[in-house]
Amino acid sequence: MRLAVVEDDDGVGDALVEALNARGYRAERKRRGADLLIAHRDYDAVILDLGLPDGDGLQVLRRLREVSSVPVLILTARSDERSIVRGLRGGADDYLVKPPRIAELVARLETVTRRAAAAARQAQSVIVTGDVRVDLGARVVEVAGEPVSLTQKEFELVEALVERPGAAVSRQQLMDRIWGDAFVAVSRSLDVHMTGLRAKLNRPGLITTIRGYGYRWGQ
Repeated sequence: MRLAVVEDDDGVGDALVEALNARGYRAERKRRGADLLIAHRDYDAVILDLGLPDGDGLQVLRRLREVSSVPVLILTARSDERSIVRGLRGGADDYLVKPPRIAELVARLETVTRRAAAAARQAQSVIVTGDVRVDLGARVVEVAGEPVSLTQKEFELVEALVERPGAAVSRQQLMDRIWGDAFVAVSRSLDVHMTGLRAKLNRPGLITTIRGYGYRWGQ
């Protein structure tokens, strides 16, 4: 299992990574929340501190939840009830107060990842809109029964949109999720890939532009 340990304290972070790797995990240290937001797709679970040098961990969690459902376990010195409630309501799967007992931390990680895997299995993997069929598991898109050849980025755009059919998805969310960034160059890349995707699907109106915001799949 690939773990991101988001912790700015060198002593705590390095000790956690060493202890988790010794138990068979592939743990990697991140010092800033921004590092996690860029690379979240590379991990199966996240251990997140709340006191980070580039912002509050709860803000990082909120941004992460806009683009990812990766399991998150908050590990922090904050033990007050308000922080715990805010963390869990903000999208954390579990909350643990420092200093952690490694055996308990590992058990909680196993629980949240097992729960996430079960939810993923239950999630709808095939979405049909008119004569367009998207199989997320097989990563196949068919139009009128014929497979459409998409690039990786084009399929990731489809994936992000069909997860919430009929709902608007912002450009910011798409850029953060697929490119891990929202710079001007990435914005232009999104436009190019969206144009190519629409041309390949050849279904006007399937992907609607929400002016000043983003896009919507279907009606």
